[in-house]
Amino acid sequence: MSVYLAGRNMIEGIFAAAFAVICICLAAAVWDSNRFVTVTYDIKSDKITKPCRLVLLADLHNKSFGKGNKRLLTAIDEVSPDGILVAGDMLTAIRGADYSHALALMEKLSAKYRVYYGMGNHEYRLGLYPDDYPGMYEGYMSGLKGAGIEPLINGTAYLPECNIAVCGAQIDRTYYRHFRRKPMETAYLPKLLGTPDRNMFQLLIAHNPVYFDAYAEWGADLVVSGHVHGGIVRLPVFGGVLSPAITLFPKYDGGMFTENESTMILSRGLSSHTPPVRIFNPGELIVIDLKPAK
Repeated sequence: MSVYLAGRNMIEGIFAAAFAVICICLAAAVWDSNRFVTVTYDIKSDKITKPCRLVLLADLHNKSFGKGNKRLLTAIDEVSPDGILVAGDMLTAIRGADYSHALALMEKLSAKYRVYYGMGNHEYRLGLYPDDYPGMYEGYMSGLKGAGIEPLINGTAYLPECNIAVCGAQIDRTYYRHFRRKPMETAYLPKLLGTPDRNMFQLLIAHNPVYFDAYAEWGADLVVSGHVHGGIVRLPVFGGVLSPAITLFPKYDGGMFTENESTMILSRGLSSHTPPVRIFNPGELIVIDLKPAK
């Protein structure tokens, strides 16, 4: 009888522990899926001639933090940036999906700040398959242009007073394959983006961080990326659990990384999609202070 009771108590203990873990995860999912934290990075270079503060947004997926994204807009205003970097996926490529929150945010930001908009795989997909997403690409792009935002589709904007070139890379959809990383040829980015001026600080908006080595080889001094959503679920020691490419514990899940003379700041994003859940992984609003080295 004592063996039976011991076994029963053990099973009950396992179920109780599992139930507690599930409750904690559910509570964390509700909490972390509806909040963001502000993270600041300092980048110094002797190429930069004047300090410049930029805010980085990525992977909003049409999320709204409060009515009209008031919480997000207030947090951005509080840090008083000189401009906004967008690393893509402000909306979600689902047929007939709403993008009003994303567009309204861009309109409000562009009324106050210069917005440098790099395309993500979701914006790219809308334009690549217009029959699958009727009217969405045209509507969103028209809205951006109406707000005075010209997306950097393999194009460059210059900040002459700071000696900074901001370039937006839109790489081919084949570089977003699931399960495996397609090699990127050395000549691919120069053909796509041209040859960078090494006398200027080259800031590259590149949504997919997996190709950081290629971005560094191209000549980026700083890469800003998103796409990975911080790994959706984050665990102590292990970090992010799952990438959009369906790979476990991705190398690049969020934070700052270096490759030779290049630095990458990878946003954990502001939201997620299908399912729109984050666990132990709040969204990120990133502030980047670019400063002269001397």
